[in-house]
Amino acid sequence: MSISTVGNETRLASLRESFARGKTVRIIEVHSPLAAVIAEHAQGKGPNKRAFHGFWSSSLTDSALRGLPDIELLDMELRLSWIDQIFSVSTLPLVMDGDTGGQVLHFEYMVKAMERRGVSAVVIEDKSGEKRNSLLPGDGLHTMAPVDDFCEKISRGKAAQSSSDFMVIARLEGLITGLSRQEILDRAGAYVAAGADGLVLHSRSADERPVLDLARELRERHPHTLLVAIPTAYPSVTEEDLHAAGFNLIIYANQMLRAATRAMEEVSHRILDHGRALEAGELCIETSKLLSMPDDKRPIVRAPRS
Repeated sequence: MSISTVGNETRLASLRESFARGKTVRIIEVHSPLAAVIAEHAQGKGPNKRAFHGFWSSSLTDSALRGLPDIELLDMELRLSWIDQIFSVSTLPLVMDGDTGGQVLHFEYMVKAMERRGVSAVVIEDKSGEKRNSLLPGDGLHTMAPVDDFCEKISRGKAAQSSSDFMVIARLEGLITGLSRQEILDRAGAYVAAGADGLVLHSRSADERPVLDLARELRERHPHTLLVAIPTAYPSVTEEDLHAAGFNLIIYANQMLRAATRAMEEVSHRILDHGRALEAGELCIETSKLLSMPDDKRPIVRAPRS
């Protein structure tokens, strides 16, 4: 299917279609049209030839790319305009990081705007107050939203959408803030009852066992609800283990920009260290490949993936 034939409704619906096939869906953060081209045409080694099924629009990477802190500072319409640019060169669906979702009324308009643009789903976290990235260490940085308030945000967001294909996914921050297991399970049940299409179990611990354990129980309690993992803090866990625990969707939430940032740092240092560009060359693709990107959609970088 050519990019020009992918309408917003077709793209929006394609993520649900992927879930309907019953296999684990993997998506990856893209912060630019170039990143989207690379991710869409990446292919794993081996007989399975794994590929990505969609994209993640991260508030962290959108902010970092512009030299800003991840404190819910970016205007939503501005972020959506960047997604328009990604959609202009790609065919895959996209899930948007909606931070806390903001005020309830604002979230209703956000849902409508995302749906019009062809975004397939939004993830909102059950925290309130000043936004801080969940992976930041330290006590007292994060405040949980009252359950009733967050449920109202979910239900009104769902009521605002016009297509049954759009999804509102609730991100459970209880493992970040130290809630008890029962409190996390109770919150999950309330969010599903309010209309949430999916649940993210988020953690900043390198130990994936609490996440997998909770996922198994949530899968039993909510057999038809999407379960989402973001294994940034626990990267050694395999997709097979996540799938066995009940996860439907795996989000690789910031690796593309982190990799690009590391490469840019090293290239700039090598040029300064040697007073020339030769030593930096091994970290760079050929200029000819960069020039061909608008027409040649084959992957620039060939890297193995698990």
